[in-house]
Amino acid sequence: ITPRQCIEVCVTVNVIAFRATYQASELLWRTVIEARLSSCCLRRALVNTCLQDSRTVISWATGAAALRHSSAMMGSGKRLSFGTKAKQHFFKSLNLQECIEPAGKREGLFTGTKLVCSLGPSSHSVAVLEGMLRAGMVAARIDLTWGGLDFHRATLVALNQAMVNTKKLCAVILDTLGREIMVRRPCEFCPDGWPAHPDPVDVAAGQTITLTTRADVDATADVWPVTYPHLHAMVDEGDTIYIGRYLGAGSDSASLYLTVQRVEDGDIICKAQNGAVMDGLMTVFHMERSTDSLHNLQNNLPLFSEYDMQAIAALGREFEVDYINLAYTRTREDLRDARLFLDSLGLMTTRVMAKVETRQSLLNFRGILAAADGIVISRGNIGLDIAPEKMALVQKQLISHCNLLGKPVLITRVVDSMTTNPRPTRAEATDIANAVLDGVDGILLGAETLRGCYPVEAVATIAEICRVAESVFDHTSHYDHLMSAAEEMEEVVRAAASSMAAAGGRRSATAAGHSADGSAGGLRGVAAAHAAEVDDDMIPSSNGSPAASAADVQGLSAAKGSKTGLPGSFTNLQGLMQSSSYASLQAAYQEVHSFAVFGGAGSHSVGGGLQSMKGSTSGGTQGKSSLAPRDADLPFMNMLESLASSAVRAAGKVQADLIIVYTATGRTAQLVAKYRPPMPILTLVVPRLVNDGIRWRLEGK
Repeated sequence: ITPRQCIEVCVTVNVIAFRATYQASELLWRTVIEARLSSCCLRRALVNTCLQDSRTVISWATGAAALRHSSAMMGSGKRLSFGTKAKQHFFKSLNLQECIEPAGKREGLFTGTKLVCSLGPSSHSVAVLEGMLRAGMVAARIDLTWGGLDFHRATLVALNQAMVNTKKLCAVILDTLGREIMVRRPCEFCPDGWPAHPDPVDVAAGQTITLTTRADVDATADVWPVTYPHLHAMVDEGDTIYIGRYLGAGSDSASLYLTVQRVEDGDIICKAQNGAVMDGLMTVFHMERSTDSLHNLQNNLPLFSEYDMQAIAALGREFEVDYINLAYTRTREDLRDARLFLDSLGLMTTRVMAKVETRQSLLNFRGILAAADGIVISRGNIGLDIAPEKMALVQKQLISHCNLLGKPVLITRVVDSMTTNPRPTRAEATDIANAVLDGVDGILLGAETLRGCYPVEAVATIAEICRVAESVFDHTSHYDHLMSAAEEMEEVVRAAASSMAAAGGRRSATAAGHSADGSAGGLRGVAAAHAAEVDDDMIPSSNGSPAASAADVQGLSAAKGSKTGLPGSFTNLQGLMQSSSYASLQAAYQEVHSFAVFGGAGSHSVGGGLQSMKGSTSGGTQGKSSLAPRDADLPFMNMLESLASSAVRAAGKVQADLIIVYTATGRTAQLVAKYRPPMPILTLVVPRLVNDGIRWRLEGK
């Protein structure tokens, strides 16, 4: 067999199982690697080999060529997934002397990577806010986790005045408290209204610390009451609990790791792994005990605390709130609930950004991404819930997913050292530059600007690092990558529409995807694991009791343990095609629909076809395939994204200095920004006068 024939066979069958010895499989592996992968029959290939019980399985994740053989793959029940390449930088010259020359700071220099700054006691005055705006701040974050409503109201008043003085616009972001667990300690209020804890607590390594859920216990040096009354039901002996200062760096003196020794009634007796000086507001994080699944119980705290709802309603009436950062987002249902709550307050134009902070949010990420208006990668908490060696890969994958859908993605915890120092460390500067080259859209500053000693310097330093990194960003490669991904996604849409048309008649097997008791409250067991593989948010949200959550999570983890799959940048839609579960068909509809709406593939006719697909499957219609796509119904891209991508390509060819976008909702400008043009985008907003039946109001102002 020649290398060319070997590739053609693998592409046609997609998955070939060989019962062979290790030597035979090694020979085949070497033959495939040495083959010309640039052959016309295979544009890109990702080879994954795994040897299990002397069986060699070679899985190919290919581009559009393999999708043409989807009918053969459907019969085998194998899942198809895609790979994505990382964005690369491009040096116009390898002269190191040019690299070390000063970047040449200029007033008002354009920065494509946006800076979001947390406002607190260090950035409360008009003068400091003016300096941060001039340095590059484009959005102000009000964190409802700490601080009273009057303090936040005064901060926003000062921000409005600073915008008037500098003639620079700044978005307002409210960050919720949500499901955060904290240590209850008495606090005092500073003259400006900011709460503070006057007495730090010294903890020595090996010291015994008791966390208690009893409400009648006051905080002492050894006994710390927590705000969540069921924490003792979530932990087991040997678990690790992290306690750190609010917006702490993780490596400073206010970071404490505790090992659970035993649980007695409402008390959790722990042993300190390290010494620490605990100061300020202390937050509690239960670290995941497993390495590759979800075994920990999740707390059943509500999505919005009472203070969250009061503050959002009050500040939303007085100020223009542009975004809500939804803390501890777990599933797409969290985004829907947040949207309904904001709409009930009349905040229809306020966008919702999901904060990815736990292992559960990673398992449900594709569903969260489809429902959210943007993503915030909370690296402080997510870094505690996964292995350290996996953090870089997780960050790159999350950024790649957001880039493919054209949704903004921000990262946190970048220059923690600038809380007390005027200059970042070498690792921090490199971290920022690498994030920009990976495709991150914004940097969110926490303690650096909230309580740090150098808020203006921190903003200016990060902005300059971002500008230099953007100067070597390979815009052409990024553009070509997105165009290629859109072409592949078009083929996925075709295959999904055709296959779900045939699957519409098999709705009678829906009960197989539900729990054993016949209830429709959620999928369990193997069916739940199958749905979870396609990110249908089937990981339990733990809104019930902790005991019920335990059964759901453990059952799901056991089922997932028997599955193997190949990770990719797109959802395994092929697996959805095989599923007889109506919930899985719903997941396929929602995921493909998000691509059609936010760009990547399909047209307006695709949206209509998907809508009919949804209605047909829900109605149990059988027979011919009105759902089967016609070539005329599935052009390469929808009209709006085609316009946006063409504008970016044309601006690059003529070396334009500016792209002007007329918009009312911002969606068009967002699609243009998805392709990351090297020149700024000037958005001209056309306000609209709308009537809600009671009064007229102006949208888009």
